[in-house]
Amino acid sequence: MKSVILTVSTLVFTLSLIFSPTQNATVSDFQGTAYYFSKSKMELGSWGARMSEAQKKQVAARLKNRLEKNFILNFNKEESLFTEKQKLDAMSGATDSWGSNFARGDQYKNIKEKTIVQAQEFYGKKFLVKDELPTIQWQTGTESKMIGNYMCLKATAIVPTSQLTWYDFSWGDLRKPEPVEGEEPVIPTTEVEAWYTLQIPVGHGPAEYHGLPGLILEVSAGGTTMLCSKIVMNPEEKIEIVAPSKGKETTMTKYAATIKSKMMEMRNNRGRRRG
Repeated sequence: MKSVILTVSTLVFTLSLIFSPTQNATVSDFQGTAYYFSKSKMELGSWGARMSEAQKKQVAARLKNRLEKNFILNFNKEESLFTEKQKLDAMSGATDSWGSNFARGDQYKNIKEKTIVQAQEFYGKKFLVKDELPTIQWQTGTESKMIGNYMCLKATAIVPTSQLTWYDFSWGDLRKPEPVEGEEPVIPTTEVEAWYTLQIPVGHGPAEYHGLPGLILEVSAGGTTMLCSKIVMNPEEKIEIVAPSKGKETTMTKYAATIKSKMMEMRNNRGRRRG
């Protein structure tokens, strides 16, 4: 159950980014692997005010797998495959089974064809989400900074929150009132800040982010900051980028509706057992 609110934390990391000697290859030859890690600050709100420091440390240790994650992005000029590196729970030695039901699965994007294919597993049932790659309306400027050896430019966007979290779930989703007929629905949005480098001129990025004229090395949104820690360009061994192919085919909207329906069913069944 989600019982914490994640807010963006200030992260200070020393990054060592590796660029191979083949960096002068043409764009059509571009192929590489980028390694990312994400961190989120745990904010317990009023609930945390009633907890001791020891209890807070225990909660943070239990939620470490959700607050700190590692990812790999393989990419070429047109395609990318984004995967999470699974970690064992720091206390129990087991994987986070509850969180894995609402985690992002292996994600394939084709920016030329504007398609996304994502493998999802929900309580043992496999789904294959195929959809049009959502567009992000980036606002770019001239603000810049160095990330490792790369000069990066800043871009911002306002994105519908559901576009970034359609595979996730919150119990609060079940408490949201149904839209009133005739009224314009309020669409929650998320502010996104990204830093991209023109030194790697491909339109890829981690997670749901893409569409800038260079590889995204850092992105902050919805309480999480994701940073690139290492890049290997044009390795000697060719990278195979293959879209996931197993699972019941569906779309983002239908998958989100499936999760909500199943979780509502679970809640109602639990209520009947208590009655």
